[in-house]
Amino acid sequence: MPTGLFITLEGGEGAGKSTQLLAARDWLQHQGRDVVLTREPGGTVLGERIREILLHHTGEMAVNTETLLMFAARAEHLAGVIRPALSAGKTVLCDRFTDATYAYQGGGRGLAATRIAELEQWVQGDLRPNLTILLDVSVKVGTGRAAKRGVPDRFESEQGDFLERVRNSYLARARAEPKRIRIVDATRGESDVTRAMIDVLREFLHG
Repeated sequence: MPTGLFITLEGGEGAGKSTQLLAARDWLQHQGRDVVLTREPGGTVLGERIREILLHHTGEMAVNTETLLMFAARAEHLAGVIRPALSAGKTVLCDRFTDATYAYQGGGRGLAATRIAELEQWVQGDLRPNLTILLDVSVKVGTGRAAKRGVPDRFESEQGDFLERVRNSYLARARAEPKRIRIVDATRGESDVTRAMIDVLREFLHG
């Protein structure tokens, strides 16, 4: 069994995950944790190539193809980064994980949750994050922020109803697993969000 800690950050477009991920890493390091910072899809050489396909492929992509590519990248990520780090007692801090698949391919695309669960069990076994912080922001606010970042990727280009389904799926998972998934209101200013996130981390580690 892994001896480290597996912490994930989740959220829709424009939730501020990239900024808060760095703040979480810095705080955890100050607590004496050896932190491995990574992301999905990606985290490995092969995973980053799959990420490029998933985010920037032009034309149609079947939802089954999209989901299988996500789990292919995840399998490589688990084998090459996540499991070795956990076995070494490190803290893995990951930008998105399987909750994102349930939200985007499940809630957004309409793929059955049972199909995702089958792939989850096959690829991950019993491995799940110890803690997931969900940065929640309204679609209107999130898309406004994302629009300022430049050329949108495939998921950022989706219409509002898709992104609403993604958000609702995330919130439903948080309601179903309140001990693991902790919601942080990401509509507030960056420093306020950071403080709220660190409160969650502090409670998880020391509470």
